[in-house]
This record gives sequence, C-alpha cells and structure tokens, in this order.
Amino acid sequence: MLNLSSRRINEIIKEGNLYSLRALKTPAPGILLARLLMALGVILFIFLFLPWQQNIRGTGSVTTLSPAHRPQTVQAVIAGQIQQWHVREGDFVDKGDTIVTIREVKEKYFDPDLLLRLQEQLTAKKNSLSSKNEKAQALKRQIAALKDGMQRKIEQSIAKVEAEKVKFQNAENQFQRNKKLFEAGNIPLTKFQDIEYKYQGSSADYQNAQLEVKRLKAEFDEKISKSESDLRTTEAEMFESQSEIAKLSNEYTNTEIRSGQYKILAPQAGIMVRAIRAGIGETIKEGDPVCTVMPQAEDLAVEMYVKAMDVPLISKGRKVRIEFDGWPALQFSGWPSVSVGTFGGTVEVIDFVSSQPGEFRILITPDDTEESWPKQLRVGSGTKSWVMLDDVPVWYELWRQLNGFPPSLYKAPSPATGAENKSDKASSDKKK
Repeated sequence: MLNLSSRRINEIIKEGNLYSLRALKTPAPGILLARLLMALGVILFIFLFLPWQQNIRGTGSVTTLSPAHRPQTVQAVIAGQIQQWHVREGDFVDKGDTIVTIREVKEKYFDPDLLLRLQEQLTAKKNSLSSKNEKAQALKRQIAALKDGMQRKIEQSIAKVEAEKVKFQNAENQFQRNKKLFEAGNIPLTKFQDIEYKYQGSSADYQNAQLEVKRLKAEFDEKISKSESDLRTTEAEMFESQSEIAKLSNEYTNTEIRSGQYKILAPQAGIMVRAIRAGIGETIKEGDPVCTVMPQAEDLAVEMYVKAMDVPLISKGRKVRIEFDGWPALQFSGWPSVSVGTFGGTVEVIDFVSSQPGEFRILITPDDTEESWPKQLRVGSGTKSWVMLDDVPVWYELWRQLNGFPPSLYKAPSPATGAENKSDKASSDKKK
C-alpha cells in the first residue's frame, strides 16, 4: 500500500483493529534496540582509536636489591652434635647472638685440656730452639776464635820460616865459599865438614819451619771444619725445630679457632625463620645448613621474569605496575591510571644471562613518585607485573595480539646498565 490518497486509511479504520497493519509497523523495542546497537557500534569504533599503553607481562616474587638482605642460610663450620638451641623460630637475633651450641664429635679434640697440652709442647719446642740457637752462637764464637788463633800461629810460623830462611841462606853462602877454599886446599877437611854439617842443619830447620806452617794450617782447618760441621748440624736442628714450632702454632691456632666454633652465631640481625636441623643430639657435618635467618630489609625489590623476545624492549628506568599477592587489585594493563590496588615501580637491573630457560630476570625497585609499597610485604611473596611501554591505538594493539607480534617502540631503548654504557663509550673511542 503506497498510501498516496489524500484520504488516510488510518482515519477511517483504526490501526489497532487490524492485525496486518499492526504487523507492518516497526515495534518500538526494535527501534530502541537498533538505536542502542548503533550507538554501541559508534562507541566501539571510537574506542578503537583511544590510546593504549603497551606492556610486557611477567610473574615473579618479592626479594631485596642487596644480596646481603636476602634469606641467609646459617651453616656449621665444623662437624658436631647439637647440644642446645638458644632461640626459637620467629625470634629476633642480633648479629653475633648464639643460635645453637654444638659439642665435639672428633676424638682428636675430646681432651678438654688440649689447648694447654699444645701450649706446653709449643713452649718446650721454643726452649729447645733457644738452646740450639745458643749452641750455634757458641760454635760461631769458637770458629771465630779458631780462625783468629790460626792467623796468629801461622803469622808466627811464617816469621820463623823467614828467620830460618835467612839462616839457611847465610849457611849456604858460607858453605859455598868454604867449599871452594877446601877444593883449593886452603882449609882442612875437618873444618869443611863442620861447616857442611851446619849447612845441612840449617837446611833441615828451614824445611821444618815450612812444614810447620802447613801443619798448623791443616790442624786449624780440621778444627774449624769440625766446628762448622757442628754449626751446620745445629742450624739444621734449629730449622727442624722452627718447622715443628710452626706446625704446633698452626695446630694450636686451628684448635683455638675450632673451640670458638662450638657456638653457631647469627651472621647479621634478623628473624630466625626456620630450623633445618632441630633435634638435640643430632649430628651435623661441615657445611650442613642449620637454620635460616631473614635479615630486616629496607631495600625491597621485585624480581620479574620476562620472555627472551621482550628483553630488548626493556630499559633501565622503565615504569612498572605491580600486583602483590594478598592485595586485591583491579588492573587495566593498557590504562594504568585507572588501575586499582596496584603499585608503581621502576626497572633497576636487567640480567645479561637467562635465569630460566627462555626467560630473563629483571629487578624492580619502588617508584618514589608513586604510593609506597605495603609495609606488610614479605620476601618470597608472589607478584604479577607489567612493564609499561609506549602508547598505541587500541586497534593496533588488537591487531598485534591477533598476529602474535611483539610490542613496538618508537625509539631504541637506552642501555640497561652501566656496563653497557662503558662498552658503548669504549667502542666510540675506538672509532675515533
């Protein structure tokens, strides 16, 4: 029906009386629904062009930035048997407080007066070394005296040799003159024989004087050699005594230090959270863990694990939103400003090696410009974190997620650590 006539059918017949006319008219709820869907479509279309902040998700736990503030396992330095616990789990301990006392299990150290025995042996060895040292000094003085006496004796003998040499030369000259006179028949045989006898005696005296010098030197050399041999033997005994003293001193010091290890002390102030070896009388070995102490930490941080493909996009100083286990939160990852119950942080450390297969660890510290982290946080609590990147339209983010592409950056991230800064500087200097 074109409804071209100037006379309206609805003026003659009421529309409500005919079902066909009622069926041709669009229902009011349908019109309302169509308008709502159209408005929703427009809103969704506009929504596609809203800014969305890309992010990298990861999970982790609460830790501390300083390794010294993380849970410390207290270990036994020596083997022993637990004798007494001085603290309970949950107690606060100061640095140097006794946690547990152990008793000795090695029979070598059972003697309660072992240190006294070692000290006595050490004193005896030192006295022996002192005696040997005095003997060595006496031998050195004896050697010096023998050398001095030999020098004087040899000088006297050499003087005697010189005197005998003069006598021998005179006797030889007289003998040669009288020999010529005898051969010429100017002197009798008896006189010549007397002169020859004196010449031979003078020669013998001269030779004896020379031999006496050699004899004295040999005699003194023998005495000096014997004294030097005794000195070397004494010095060798002194070195051996020094070696034994060093060994005893080392053993005494080790035993003294070991006696101080019977009390296992707290390495730093904190809470004794767990006793690993609890039984009285339980035997522990060197290096066995005894308990765990949690230091009071003020430098809380979050260790977050991210995929290897996302690491190049993260740089030091990037903002992070964190959700802690136990704190209700409503997180809008793309709109951090409307998130509820999350806390702010910044990227502080990016590991250079993977901590887990295909994942790298980053450390996040509190953001000073954001709300402080809860005071009730405990080390080891689980976290969910979002490293905030750049803004992109919503449609681009949907397209990226559907295609499985990584987030994108408008510029390269700054170096993550000081080590990278140094390497960049070194490379630039090399190019120059």
